[in-house]
Amino acid sequence: MAEAELPARAQYVIIGGGIVGSSVAYHLAKMGLTDIVLLEQGQLSCGTTWHAAGLVGQLRSTPAMTNLIRYSTQLYSELEAETGLATGWKECGSVTVARSDERMTMLLRTAAAARAQGVEVEVITPEEARDKWPVMQVGDLKGGLWMPGDGKANPTDLTQSLAKGARLQGARVIEGIQVTDILTDRGRAMGVVTDKGRIEAEVIVNCAGQWARKIGKMCGVNVPLHSAEHMYIVTERIEGVKPDLPVLRDPDGYIYFKEETGGLVMGGFEPAAKPWGMNGIPENFFFQLLPDDWDQFEILMENALIRVPQMADTGVREFFNGPESFTPDNNYLLGEAPEVKNFFVGAGFNSMGIASAGGAGKALAEWIVEGSPTMDLFAVDIRRFADFNNNPSWLHDRVKEVLGLHYAMPWPNRELDSARPFRRSALYDRLAAKGAVFGSKMGWERANYFAAEPGHATKYGFGRQNWHDAVGAEHRATREGVVLFDQSSFAKLLVQGRDACDQLNRICAANVDVEVGRTVYTGLLNSRAGYESDLTVLRLQADEFLLITGSAQAVRDADWLRRNFAPDAHVFLTDVTGSWSVLSLMGPASREVLAKTTQADLSNEAFPFGTVQKIDLGYATVLANRMTYVGELGWELIVPVEFTVGVYEDLMRSGKTHGIRDAGYYALEGLRLEKGFRAWSRELTPDITPLQAGLSFAVDFEKPCGFIGRDALLAAKSDPAHLNTRIVQMVLQDDAPQLWGGESVLCNSAVVGEVRSAAYGHTLGASVALAQLNASQRITSDYLALNDWEIDLAGTKYVAAAYLRTPYDPRGERPRSN
Repeated sequence: MAEAELPARAQYVIIGGGIVGSSVAYHLAKMGLTDIVLLEQGQLSCGTTWHAAGLVGQLRSTPAMTNLIRYSTQLYSELEAETGLATGWKECGSVTVARSDERMTMLLRTAAAARAQGVEVEVITPEEARDKWPVMQVGDLKGGLWMPGDGKANPTDLTQSLAKGARLQGARVIEGIQVTDILTDRGRAMGVVTDKGRIEAEVIVNCAGQWARKIGKMCGVNVPLHSAEHMYIVTERIEGVKPDLPVLRDPDGYIYFKEETGGLVMGGFEPAAKPWGMNGIPENFFFQLLPDDWDQFEILMENALIRVPQMADTGVREFFNGPESFTPDNNYLLGEAPEVKNFFVGAGFNSMGIASAGGAGKALAEWIVEGSPTMDLFAVDIRRFADFNNNPSWLHDRVKEVLGLHYAMPWPNRELDSARPFRRSALYDRLAAKGAVFGSKMGWERANYFAAEPGHATKYGFGRQNWHDAVGAEHRATREGVVLFDQSSFAKLLVQGRDACDQLNRICAANVDVEVGRTVYTGLLNSRAGYESDLTVLRLQADEFLLITGSAQAVRDADWLRRNFAPDAHVFLTDVTGSWSVLSLMGPASREVLAKTTQADLSNEAFPFGTVQKIDLGYATVLANRMTYVGELGWELIVPVEFTVGVYEDLMRSGKTHGIRDAGYYALEGLRLEKGFRAWSRELTPDITPLQAGLSFAVDFEKPCGFIGRDALLAAKSDPAHLNTRIVQMVLQDDAPQLWGGESVLCNSAVVGEVRSAAYGHTLGASVALAQLNASQRITSDYLALNDWEIDLAGTKYVAAAYLRTPYDPRGERPRSN
């Protein structure tokens, strides 16, 4: 193209002409915005999109993600009529089969989750599966699922159709142009430099696929993704393969199939993937493939021959080995980068780009225009990662495992094993020596539980796992004696400045303009009155506040606060997570244990709930915060890292006569659920208000400064239908079953909600859960008491009791985030 053809400026510049970039352009244009330029370094779809398999499965792990895929299927079915370009969309349905009893249990759980999310699903026998997919053998199968709304599309045609739809609305698509730099000024994106000239821009959208990490680095934005080889073959014609053949997934064999020109596309997601592009992605890697690798493909081919024996006598027409980008947790990256304003990212789609692109493009376009997400996007929010997640060596090792997660068994509480340990607390070695079995959150190694026997390893299952009794002992010790939790992974944000109080009070729903030494639990709400976070604010000085928030929320919460500080405010935010450990001393005997190590007065009168004091503890000086997440007497001890070991040793020594023991996060989960304490991203989401969550006590409607979301929350208070959706506590009436979360909730045999969190309540003696109910009437205590409640656990329905207030002893103390 000639340089004169390049516009000098545009309101929106989108980098990358794959299916995601084209979808963003399309949806911005559909919103009436026309000053859009999409830049593609080669030709549309030439990077990763063109060789994608094109499968579209609706069900995802959260209702919000499922709704985005369902939107994709609707868009793909209608796009040809709008643009005149075929998309190859075919709603052929899908069959997923199980070779093992465990996989069948998983499919039954999937079916219950699908019903809770409104996705049509049918549990089928092996014979019924063969009726729908006649060319497979089923002798080794236990059963399967039929999902008639799933389908497939042609990725290149779909991209072209989206791009044409954008052009028809006024967007401009320029091919054969390479972005070489991103222009910024005072932390704000200002434009792009290309090999054809500069374009000033108000908003830049990085949809550059495998190149997105490189584009991000041009302006200091972390885009943590890494490429891996993804392989599939296309066979010659096979007798019995018809054009309307459904997609087939055989996750126990790591494989999938779809029909193509009378033959089969067969590919998969092997457990140990092959990373690619360690030295960067070649700039001209357009419509190219990597060399065939039959050794890497062998495990997939062996399983394919088991499922479709005819393939042994069928020729292979093509072998595709196309690299695709994967993220550390197998969810894509979406949203405005916390490092640079007006720089958005839509990348890292983990072989799910075709299914996700329609909904993701719409969600990102709305985020760009509205200034914040219009729905719960936490699962894909780019702010769930920090700069350390962009380490190339760590990404390389993690991606080996991530690709295989598509078809790996999604065990409850499954932990990733690769690229660990990553972040370690000061007590990591000591806890490991005492039998800690670690999990990982935001890279932190956290003790899930403590095993009594050496060499213990978690054995996953859908029933009670092999740590049930160990966690029960930790749970009971918390309720009856005293335990110590290492919660150093808590994110800690220090907010200082003469305007700190005013700024925080306008952002927080509760009133944080309290006396120095007070602690306030509060939500951070969006303009719709939904939760952006929940956290605890400790007022240390008149102009100094310490915010304690969830382990995964440091980047997101800091970004939310900074974006909502007034531009001219005298306020400073510093992430001090790594400077402080948090040791939570909890249980009825915690006061006696702590008293042996300090001269501070720990009585209720001198040290009431919801206060923080600087105290001596052995040789250390610490912040002691009277707060709990387990519903028992206790203190969160905020300890300078260099004093952590000494404080731990002192507490263990002073607690010996009281039987003090270490406890982990599995016990913490059961304890908080017995008390009905809510957790961010589970019960508290951007679509749930404090009224629906039962947390109106943490809202101050009367404070003079107001707060973000106040108007929406006042409107909700006067809306009779607002409480048709509520967070409700549920307890099974049978003590044997183990709930995990994701199960559907039935009222008088009709699905009305979904379990958001669940664990075994060792005090209550049964599985306990927090569920989100969506009823046709206001949910009240009478409504819960007068109806019959069940929870669908892998196809078996168990009677449950439902409560607005916890059935456990109500004396406990207020909740906090984890």
